Amino acid sequence: MSSAHKSSARDAARKPPVSTDAVKAKTGRGWNTNGSGFWTRRGARHWATRQWRELLHEKYSVPGWWAQMVTVGYEQARGLRVKHEKRGGFEISASRTIEADARSVFRAWTNAKARVRWLPKTAITIHEVTPPKSMRVTWIDGAKSIGVNLYPKGSGKTLVALQHGKIESAAQAKKMKAFWGVRLEALKKKLETV
Repeated sequence: MSSAHKSSARDAARKPPVSTDAVKAKTGRGWNTNGSGFWTRRGARHWATRQWRELLHEKYSVPGWWAQMVTVGYEQARGLRVKHEKRGGFEISASRTIEADARSVFRAWTNAKARVRWLPKTAITIHEVTPPKSMRVTWIDGAKSIGVNLYPKGSGKTLVALQHGKIESAAQAKKMKAFWGVRLEALKKKLETV
């Protein structure tokens, strides 16, 4: 790999996850004022993620989700965290809006015969169900690491939002992100053509 290609890959990995304008609108500061100088002046360079988030939230009144997002953006820009990295491994998300009611979508997940039509050759275990809203899923590696939430979106539509955690590497996270994108698209096609 050429040095120019390595440099562009590194720069892409360090690109902030949200625009400067969006960050400024929600936090009162852009990436430059939330950046390394902001943290260094507070002696926060070696703090844990939780400490950075609490500083933003409690002292500077940055709303919780935005405090987390700015903290993660800072860690990624400084090379302290890579895309999808969380405590205890990597985590990805995937979602689809499906033209089907939540009960039908829930049934497509929880009924083994229906599930094999859109999620073949994947022996998952479903537990902690709250029909027709959510479920926790044990992945084929035995880790209880997938959360699936179903959100009704008007008449006959449902948003499926999935979080898959405890993934071992960035490469595996990228692979699982692609996998779930394909599988949720298959679920959408299955339910919308019935």
